[in-house]
Amino acid sequence: MAADAIIAVDRSTPPSAAARTRPGAIVLARHGEPAISRKVKLTSAGYVAWWARYEETGIWPDHSPPDSLVACAQSAALILCSTRPRAIETARAVAGGRSFEIDPALVEAPLPPPAWPNWIKLSPRTWGVVARIWWGFFNRHEDGQESRVHAEVRADAVAERLAAQAEAEGDVLVLAHGFFNLMIGWSLKRQGWKLTEDQGFHYWKSRRFERR
Repeated sequence: MAADAIIAVDRSTPPSAAARTRPGAIVLARHGEPAISRKVKLTSAGYVAWWARYEETGIWPDHSPPDSLVACAQSAALILCSTRPRAIETARAVAGGRSFEIDPALVEAPLPPPAWPNWIKLSPRTWGVVARIWWGFFNRHEDGQESRVHAEVRADAVAERLAAQAEAEGDVLVLAHGFFNLMIGWSLKRQGWKLTEDQGFHYWKSRRFERR
């Protein structure tokens, strides 16, 4: 997947560069909670089907973003989100009518579960942990699916681009996914950015990086 492939949505004029004395911050936020039930037990194949539905699901309509994230969006020079419905709906919820960009390079890293016997049934949350270990630590993935190594390359490219955008335009807000945001954060740290605020990785939560 090309890291610079961006589907553009109308963009607002960013704050004046003259008003800034340092590079803008980069805020990596997780999307709101998807409108799909986790109160099920699934086989390995069942989890694959469940994850496919998850990828096409938006967020719960009665859930609202925290005021802190809305304020972050209001002050950001640039708002980005991934192509997944849950990320796009999150961007709409926090942007308050402002424009944003939809970037396919921000999609979540794959979650392929091991092909365990059908008598093993786990919750989607537990399968997510198993699949992340299977993919992340053992580098196991299906043919044609993004590997851990390729995801790391993608994260590095995204981090470099976000750094350039923060340097040129000001604060950048990314509304995307838990684990891939973590990978971007690792890359930003390697590039000299400091984690200055950490709310964790739950829905709507964010992590702020600055280069002082």
